[in-house]
Amino acid sequence: MKLRDVLLASAMIALPLAANAQAIDGLYVGLGAGVNLMQNENYNSSGGFGTAPGTAKPNAGPVVVVSLGWGFGNGIRAEIEGSYRSNDYDKSSFGGIVGNITEQKYGVMFNALYDFVDLVPVVQPYAGLGIGYQAQQLDASLTGNTISGSSTGSFAYQAILGAALPIDAVPGLSVTAEYRFMGLTGNRNFSGSAGGVAGSISSTENYNHSLLIGLRYAFGTPAPAAAPMPVADAGAKTFLVFFDWNKSDLTSRGSGIVKDAASYSTTTRYTRIDVDGNADTSGTPGYNQGLSERRAQVVAAELVRDGVPQNAISMHAYGDTKLLVPTGPNTREPQNRRVEIVFH
Repeated sequence: MKLRDVLLASAMIALPLAANAQAIDGLYVGLGAGVNLMQNENYNSSGGFGTAPGTAKPNAGPVVVVSLGWGFGNGIRAEIEGSYRSNDYDKSSFGGIVGNITEQKYGVMFNALYDFVDLVPVVQPYAGLGIGYQAQQLDASLTGNTISGSSTGSFAYQAILGAALPIDAVPGLSVTAEYRFMGLTGNRNFSGSAGGVAGSISSTENYNHSLLIGLRYAFGTPAPAAAPMPVADAGAKTFLVFFDWNKSDLTSRGSGIVKDAASYSTTTRYTRIDVDGNADTSGTPGYNQGLSERRAQVVAAELVRDGVPQNAISMHAYGDTKLLVPTGPNTREPQNRRVEIVFH
């Protein structure tokens, strides 16, 4: 699109539009579960455990995260979470000893997140950062060696990448998929004994990669409201401009139809020109609303460029609520991806 077109489209934002895409506004809760993968953990030992450093190899284990948060209606969210992780260690890490070693972590994190509203259809990506505290417990039952319930803790930090899939049948409910990286600061010291001699093991780092699937529910989310249908006008003349999937830029054919509409405006009497943006159902209602707005803005700007007075244009966006071809959800339908130019 040329610079002039972009400036014209920006100017059209001031015209009346339907509601923007919705972000979480208010209280929400979340629950996720999955697998925690720890990086190899270096350690130092003393006393009965000797003084040589070593590297422990953790096996994959479970992770559960529960969160309570607040959305500010602009894509920004703040939440508090409680989490639990558990990992066994590969016995080869300790020379093939007989027994089991299990590390458990549980704690509280405070997260700040941002939802990328209308970035892509169907799902809503988000990202966040968090800080908090994680308690760590090491339990070992080995031949001649014991570390029983030895606990310590560390400050922790994490990064979050995720995506939410709204469930249209239950307003406010979404399925989530997340990746979380969590690191613990400083060293953690665990006491025990080996061959009856007291000793300790010091963990020098702890990095976790968690993959989770979950549910999130935002309270008070209204059901998508049907956009008001325009009153039928037997004398109205309509031009249809169609768009490619998930696009808001004009095709060469679309530009020609807009030019035909602008030419028609010079040969007929009218009271107003409606420019109505629409989308198919292949995205979320919020994404489709924003996409239909962008399509209407582009067509309105092109009409102005072709000589139609801006004050004669009344722009609307209907999202996926005004389908030319009735379909079910998540359906790509070319005839529903359109802008209607209606002369009244």
